[in-house]
Amino acid sequence: MKSARRALKTSLVLMVVTGLALLLTSRLAWSQPTPASPPDDGKLRIIVFGAHPDDCELKAGGTAALWAAQGHHVKFVSVTNGDIGHAEMSGGQLAKRRTAEVKEAAKVLGIEADVLDIHDGELLPTLENRQKYVRLIRQWKADIVMGHRPNDYHPDHRYVGVLMQDAAYMVTVKFFCPDVPQLSKNPVFLYLSDNFQKPNPFQPDVIVATDRVVEKKQDAIWKLESQIESLWATGNFEKVLPIPTDPQGRAARRKQQDERTAGRDRGVAQKYRDKLIELYGPEKGKAVQYAEAFEVCEYGRRPSAEELRAMFPIDAGK
Repeated sequence: MKSARRALKTSLVLMVVTGLALLLTSRLAWSQPTPASPPDDGKLRIIVFGAHPDDCELKAGGTAALWAAQGHHVKFVSVTNGDIGHAEMSGGQLAKRRTAEVKEAAKVLGIEADVLDIHDGELLPTLENRQKYVRLIRQWKADIVMGHRPNDYHPDHRYVGVLMQDAAYMVTVKFFCPDVPQLSKNPVFLYLSDNFQKPNPFQPDVIVATDRVVEKKQDAIWKLESQIESLWATGNFEKVLPIPTDPQGRAARRKQQDERTAGRDRGVAQKYRDKLIELYGPEKGKAVQYAEAFEVCEYGRRPSAEELRAMFPIDAGK
C-alpha cells in the first residue's frame, strides 16, 4: 500500500513538473525577444519601442517599410504584451493573439518584431527594464532608436519614453550590462509624434512622406484584428464589433479601417506641411498626402540636419 501511494505521489509530482515546463516553454516561445544582431552590411539598424502591439505600426510603419525597401534593418519592440487591450479577451490568450498579429504585420512591412513579457498597464521605469532596453539596443547595434515622448496620456507610453531616455548614453557604458558589448557611439534617439501640448508640444525634426507605402501600411495594420474589432471599432472596452466573415462585409470593414489608417498619416502631413516643404521643396512638399513625423531627443547623439536627412528615407517617400 505504501509503495502504491509513493508511486502515485511520484507520478503526480512528475505531472506537475512536466506541466510547468510545458507552460514555461510555451510562454518563452512567444514572449522572448530575438537576440540576433543584423548583419554588418553597412546598412542602418533601427529599433522602435512602442508601448503596445500596435503603437510602432501606427506611428512608424510607413517609414519602416521605406527603410526595409532600401535594405536597412528595422525591429519593432512592443514593450508590453497588450494583454488587457480588448473588450472580451484578456491574459495569455490575448497576449499570444496580439503577438501573432504584430509578427504578421512585420512580415508585410519587411521588418522584425518582438513583444516583451510585461503586462499591459504595468510598465514601470525600473532598473530591470532599463537594462532590458540597453541590451536590446546593443544586440541590435542600433544607429537609430525611437519611442514615445514621456508626456503621453498613457502611463505605458510615458514610461517607454522615460526608459528610452534612460538608455541613451548608458548603451555606451562598458560596465553597465557588461554581458552585452557596449556601443562604440551613442545612437540617434527620436520621439514618435503625438498631439499633446503640455508641458511641451511635439516639434518635428524630420518628416517622411509615406505616399509610396500607404497601401503597405494599411495591409500591415489590417493584420491587427484584435484592435480593429475592439478598441478601434468602439472607442472603448465595452463591446466588440467582429470583422464580418462574408466577402462584402469584410471588404466594407477593410475600407473603413484603411481610411482610418490613411487618415492618421494624412493628418500628420497637413499639420506639418511647412516642414514637408522645407525637406522636400515647394512642389513635392505641397503634393505629399501622407507622412510620419519624428523629433530628435537631446539625450542621444545630435546629428546635423544633413546627416539626419541622409539617415531617413526622405527622398524615397514620395
